[in-house]
Amino acid sequence: MGTSPGIILIAVLAYGVIHSLLASNRLKDLSLRWFGEASGRGYRLAYNIFAVASLLPVLALVSLLPDRTVYTLPLPWSLFALALQGLALLALLIGLWQTGAWSFLGLEQLVRPAVEGNPKLVIRGLYRWVRHPLYTAGLVFIWLTPLMTLNLLVLNVGLTVYIIIGATFEERKLLREFGPAYAEYQKRTPMLVPGFKRVNIKS
Repeated sequence: MGTSPGIILIAVLAYGVIHSLLASNRLKDLSLRWFGEASGRGYRLAYNIFAVASLLPVLALVSLLPDRTVYTLPLPWSLFALALQGLALLALLIGLWQTGAWSFLGLEQLVRPAVEGNPKLVIRGLYRWVRHPLYTAGLVFIWLTPLMTLNLLVLNVGLTVYIIIGATFEERKLLREFGPAYAEYQKRTPMLVPGFKRVNIKS
């Protein structure tokens, strides 16, 4: 069990580095030059498929490596946590819909290549409360599990760090894309926690 946390942290780190590289505009542009317009249309979908597939081995490590229980929420708190997890999943689906689920998944780009090149700044719905509601919902979901094991705790810490770093880089990308409009959005809307002190990321 002593080596399990280290192995999981390394796996999460590798996952984060690979996905950050794949999400970079530099690699997207390189793929477009190498493989042409078809690559641009299918990049987002391929990225999402790879993101899900490559996360499965990391989750398998959490289940297969030696582990121990950190805590178990008793009733009725376990039911309350499960209910909040359900609300987090609902918020995730709503956020996807408000962003444009087909575009987020990469399916719309297959038939409308211009979608990727003409992004829209979404500030309605859940985006009125936080700039990254999908990340917020994901964090709520992973941290409200009624049964916390050591392996799961390490995974959650690693994913939380990855999400925060990823959101920071995404902020810089959004500032470059939308300029003053996004800077103004930053001033009035927190990044991840509703009502939390605004943290602006400069490009």
